[in-house]
Parts: sequence; C-alpha cells; structure tokens
Amino acid sequence: MEQKTPDNEKQQEQQQQLKVRWDNTNMRSSYSNVCNVAGTREEIVLLFGMNQSFNADQNEMTIQLSDRIVLSPFVAKRLAGLLDSVIKDYESKYGTLTI
Repeated sequence: MEQKTPDNEKQQEQQQQLKVRWDNTNMRSSYSNVCNVAGTREEIVLLFGMNQSFNADQNEMTIQLSDRIVLSPFVAKRLAGLLDSVIKDYESKYGTLTI
C-alpha cells in the first residue's frame, strides 16, 4: 500500500491538473472514403484513400492512397475505444449504421 506523503500528494495534484493544449497550426484536413489497417507486433498502420470509381461493372478498382498513420498498439487501442464511443453516440442520435 502506498503511503501518502506531501510529495506524493503534490505529484498527484499536478497530474490531475495537467491541461492539454491542442496546437492545430500545422493541421491539414483530408477526406477519405476508404480505410485499410495492417499491423505488426510493434505498430498498427492505417491507410486512408479515395475510391473514385463510379462504374459498378468494372473488374478492378484503383484506390488513391493519400495518408498513412502509424500508431503504437497502445494508441491504436485507445483510438478504437474513442471511435466506438463516438459511433455509439452517433447511432443514438441518428440511427444504426449498417455495413
């Protein structure tokens, strides 16, 4: 069991008061209608792109990849939880998404 000392209490207070400032000065926005995921033991890779094929009769399509995001497995798991929460909120407001 951890003993409470003034130093421990001060450290816990500082951790609770940590504020995150989001710096969006270099942010860019992209649209994607295709996403693929690959992974290894060390990283999870998200590939985003556009399917611009409008002809349903074709035998092949080309996806123009625009962004690759590389995450640690820990960050990927946190992202999965955040996405799950956002989708549940969306579906409660607008109805179930069927895929």
